[in-house]
Amino acid sequence: MTTQDRKLIVTHHAPDLDAIASVWLLKRFDSQRYASAKVAFVNPGDTIDLETAEKDYDCQLHEITHVDTGLGEFDHHQVEKASREICAATLVFDYLKKVRPEISDDQALVEIVKIVLDVDHFGEVFWPEAKTNRFVFTLHQLIHGHESIDPHDDDSQLHFGMCALDCAYAEMTNRLKAEEIIQAKGIDFEIKAGNCLALETQNDETIKLAQLKGYVLAIRKDSEFGHIRIKVRPDADLVLDKLHKQIMQLDPKATWFYHASGKMLLNGSVKHRNQTASSLSLQQIIDLVQQLYT
Repeated sequence: MTTQDRKLIVTHHAPDLDAIASVWLLKRFDSQRYASAKVAFVNPGDTIDLETAEKDYDCQLHEITHVDTGLGEFDHHQVEKASREICAATLVFDYLKKVRPEISDDQALVEIVKIVLDVDHFGEVFWPEAKTNRFVFTLHQLIHGHESIDPHDDDSQLHFGMCALDCAYAEMTNRLKAEEIIQAKGIDFEIKAGNCLALETQNDETIKLAQLKGYVLAIRKDSEFGHIRIKVRPDADLVLDKLHKQIMQLDPKATWFYHASGKMLLNGSVKHRNQTASSLSLQQIIDLVQQLYT
């Protein structure tokens, strides 16, 4: 493929996750060539003709890239590409790894492309969640739902999917970074209810991941702003009422919220403005928890 700037990306009408991801990959990760490219839509398998390209998009054929249609470089519907290991997004990703070799190490992007590939070949039929109603909340199902509420607006569907992929990429990056932080900075300790984890980090995904890993209690102190968040697994035989009372005596000036469930004691939230950070150290919180619950 030529390395010159592209004016137009072409994909099929009612773009699915593979088509949307392919456009997203080009515009977000080869922005030098594709950031300002417009997107056009054709019937599945078709290409855009020169007359339409010149009239509607002011471009020549060599300035156009087709994805998930047209049987070109970034389409996988040819007989020779009929493999469960290939979709339009994987073909685009292979291209990106050639023009930007460092992108091969972007594990969040690798994971997203793997999921897109699986979905494009109906691999989700084997996912544990596939038979449950909550599976409707997965991204590819929501994109399909978009066709029902706005069936003739390809641009709207593409925009919805690309925004969702931006969010998924940010969350995947946070999740993978959280795993690294837990391994490197996590402080394990025991109480009567079970294993606990404490960390000092800005990554809030660590506290959720810790609970998913089985820790009955997780504590995170923000390494920059000093806020502290304490959460207990919903199935743990533990409530934080004693800790809440003790902390309010030791740290009365801080903004603390004790959830009615008894499972959350929070000093700091993106939902709360003008809050005062705790003066307590992470080790002080650990000591309190051990004194009260061991």
